[in-house]
Amino acid sequence: MARHQARKRFGQHFLIDEGVIEAIVRAIAPQRSDKVVEIGPGLSALTGPLLQALDHLTVVEIDRDLAAHLQNTHSPQRLTVVQSDALQVDFSQMGPGLRIVGNLPYNISSPLLFHLMASASQVVDQHFMLQREVIDRMVAQPSTADYGRLSVMLQSRYAMDKLFDVAPEAFDPPPRVVSAVVRMKPLPADRPQAKDQVFFSKVVARAFAQRRKMLRKGLGDWAALVDWEAIGVPETARAEELSVAQFIALADYLHIQPKNQ
Repeated sequence: MARHQARKRFGQHFLIDEGVIEAIVRAIAPQRSDKVVEIGPGLSALTGPLLQALDHLTVVEIDRDLAAHLQNTHSPQRLTVVQSDALQVDFSQMGPGLRIVGNLPYNISSPLLFHLMASASQVVDQHFMLQREVIDRMVAQPSTADYGRLSVMLQSRYAMDKLFDVAPEAFDPPPRVVSAVVRMKPLPADRPQAKDQVFFSKVVARAFAQRRKMLRKGLGDWAALVDWEAIGVPETARAEELSVAQFIALADYLHIQPKNQ
C-alpha cells in the first residue's frame, strides 16, 4: 500500500525496529495452533512474524484503511480482520484459550487494560507494548511512588512482568516517551478476590482519589464503618501503603456493613 500517514486520533506509532520485533515474538513464543488476537496490527510489524508462526491469527484494527489493506493482503483462512475499536470488542465472545498481543495506542492504554479484565477468564496470557510509565505503574509495589489504582486493580487479576524497554527510535513516528513490553498472566480462579468486584473497584478508586490523605479521611463516610484492627490495617495508613490483599479485606468488610447493602 502507499505510505500510510500515522493518525494522531488513533495514537498511531508504527514499530519499525526488526530487533525489537524479534524480541517481542520471542517473548510471546507462539505455537502453530495458538489462538492469538493482535490489537492494533497497524502496518503488520508483528502481524507478519506472527502469521509465519501460526496457523491462524485474528487482528482488531480501528483504522479502516489499514483493516482493508490487511484483508486484501491475506487469505481469510489465515487472517481474520475485526475492523473495530478494541474498546468496543467483547473478547470473551472469541472463546477460551486466547493469547492477546499488541502495540497498544497509548491514548487508550489504561481504559483498554480495564476493558480486557472482563475477559480475563478466557485468556492464557497478554503481551503488550505500552508507555514505560504505565507499565511501571502496573507492576509497582506498595509504598512506592508508582503504586496506585492501576497497580491494585490489575494485580488483583494478573501476575505481571515487565520484560524490556523500547526506545522511541524503534517507531515511526517516534513517540515522545520510552516504551516497554509487559507480560500479563491471569491469576487462577482460586485466587484471593473480593466478594463484590464492582464494589472493590469503587473502594480502590475512592481510596486513591486523595492518595496523600490517610484512609480514615480519604474514604469519607465509609471510614467510620471500618474496624481497622479487624482488617489488619493501621488507622493511619494511606492508600499507597495497602497491599492488594489488604484492599480486598477492606472492600469485603465495608461491603457487609448495612449502609452499603
